[in-house]
Amino acid sequence: MLIDFHVHCFNEKIAEKAISVLEERAGIAPYTRGLISQTTALFDKWGVDKGVLLPIATKPSQQKVINDWAAAQDGGRFISFGSVHPDAEDLTEELDRIVELGLHGIKLHPDYQGFMVDEERLDPMYDEIAKRGLPVVFHAGFDVVSPKLIHCPPERALNLIKKHPTLKIVLAHLGGNDCWQQVYDVLAGVDGEVYFDTAFTSRYLTTGLMEKIISKHGADRVLFASDCPWDDPSEIKECIMRTSLSDDDKEKIFSGNAIRLLGLEGQV
Repeated sequence: MLIDFHVHCFNEKIAEKAISVLEERAGIAPYTRGLISQTTALFDKWGVDKGVLLPIATKPSQQKVINDWAAAQDGGRFISFGSVHPDAEDLTEELDRIVELGLHGIKLHPDYQGFMVDEERLDPMYDEIAKRGLPVVFHAGFDVVSPKLIHCPPERALNLIKKHPTLKIVLAHLGGNDCWQQVYDVLAGVDGEVYFDTAFTSRYLTTGLMEKIISKHGADRVLFASDCPWDDPSEIKECIMRTSLSDDDKEKIFSGNAIRLLGLEGQV
């Protein structure tokens, strides 16, 4: 089984506008125009069984509508996360609603939501998320929206991990996009329920450094992911296949770890 732990789609009413803006910022042609139907069609082509849908509330006012939409996509080919905005006055109530909706975790994007990952003001939010047992996927490392300020660099991610040892953390882009040597030096192997996903690693990360990071951190805490529509999961699968990791470790990365983290044993 292949579970892509990092997939982006949008409500069809805003998908084209959202993808066009992101495409211009990134200078990268996407594989879809952000629609659910296009993504599932490519899942068939790529051999992806399920995708973890990661919406982002870039404004406090977006939380409810985004989470309602995400909940409507949950099931079938998608495992939906929700999102909260750190500045929302009703953040705690929305976390309760995310649980009630049956969403499987939280997506936070420090660059788009305007925070440094280890800010003290966010500690109550992290405590509330941890209390509910929800895993959190963070964008980590470089992002084109904030090229001069990395909001989740490895050193500050480590601060977060130390302050919140019970929080289930997924650091996207193998711990930090375009910060991979720092990830290897600072983050890989850290104690705790801390996972790296492989999103957007086929273009710039060498197979050798990927293998070093995974081996140091432990294959049981790495999640296969693409960042679709911005990378091709079949290419990332090939990168992992080229490593000398055991077949058992590769299987954990491709689906086993995701099933365990999300408590989906016997459901997928």
